[in-house]
Amino acid sequence: MLDPATTALLRAVLDEVCETVSQTETGARTHVASKILEAASRGETSADHLKQVGRQALSQAPTMWR
Repeated sequence: MLDPATTALLRAVLDEVCETVSQTETGARTHVASKILEAASRGETSADHLKQVGRQALSQAPTMWR
């Protein structure tokens, strides 16, 4: 279980990375969130690194999700 500060960081990173993705595009947002969460669970807690992970995940998401 993640602490509240880490959870808030992950949400902020997800929102920033997906700012151009519609809230209804749940596939893309879920894909990005899962990659960010994977990185955090490996101990990555740098906002910059998590954003990089999220942007990479978004760029690799199927076009229909964006």
